Amino acid sequence: MALGASEERPFAQQFQSITANIGRAIIGKPEVLDLAVTCLLAEGHLLIEDAPGVGKTSLAKALAITVQAEFGRIQFTPDLLPSDVVGTTIWNRSAGTLDFQPGPVFSGIVVADEINRASPKTQSALLEAMAERQVTVNGATHGLPRPFMVIATQNPLEHEGTYPLPESQLDRFLMRIEVGYPTKQAELDILDAHGADSPLDSLRPAVDAEAVRVLAEQAGAVFTAPGVKHYLVQIAHATREHPSLALGISPRATLALQRASRVRAASQGRDYVLPDDVKRLAAPVLAHRLLLNPQARATPPDQIVDQIMGSVPTPVA
Repeated sequence: MALGASEERPFAQQFQSITANIGRAIIGKPEVLDLAVTCLLAEGHLLIEDAPGVGKTSLAKALAITVQAEFGRIQFTPDLLPSDVVGTTIWNRSAGTLDFQPGPVFSGIVVADEINRASPKTQSALLEAMAERQVTVNGATHGLPRPFMVIATQNPLEHEGTYPLPESQLDRFLMRIEVGYPTKQAELDILDAHGADSPLDSLRPAVDAEAVRVLAEQAGAVFTAPGVKHYLVQIAHATREHPSLALGISPRATLALQRASRVRAASQGRDYVLPDDVKRLAAPVLAHRLLLNPQARATPPDQIVDQIMGSVPTPVA
């Protein structure tokens, strides 16, 4: 039987199928997998910040295999050029034409590995692709596939040889998450399950690209009541008025939080968004977009988000 939307399974069932399949390779991280799949179906991009070796790249590969998406990987280094990311034009002497040679960004799921090790100029090469799902090279515009998702990994900024991502780049990521170290039991399970070979070797697709497109469209149709929309706007304005913040969230972030909340509602079997959906996703969607005042730099952004969510009245469902 073909994979995907032709099976006419409910959204929640297909969501669970995707996360369960990835969970065969990424053990003991169900909340992380839920967020990653939510980000995919909200048609957003994901930033994973954590220490080396905790499974950031494996998560991206497992997601690509699960949804049958072409996988592209870019290893960001200080000498990486923008053309190494998006591609370039090459003179074809025999035909007398300039031929475009696409870069690795022309994939369904693109891993920007250790993105904060490249220069800001190269980091910015991803901006148009992430925001508009297209790339412009030498005046010619080239469309990107759908689904298209950038999963960027980065080591914490205290590690040597890293460049902080600019605010304009951070705002293009729908979510920022941390994988974290596994529990003792989960690490034992990893040793038992994957001690002899790579967990990705035996992984098979659970859905196809067409199913992902259909699921994304279904999530976009989930109802958001006026009261919940007002709640989203109140949260946005609270970030812009918070005394610890030099910069609150943009309207793009408000839209991102609504998109993600719709996916979460659908994954729970509902066709309407609840305030609890917004609360659950507020930190991963908003925290990385906040610019703290110098006096508040020591405060974790997640803590600021908690303060804001506590200050905004929750609408009655």
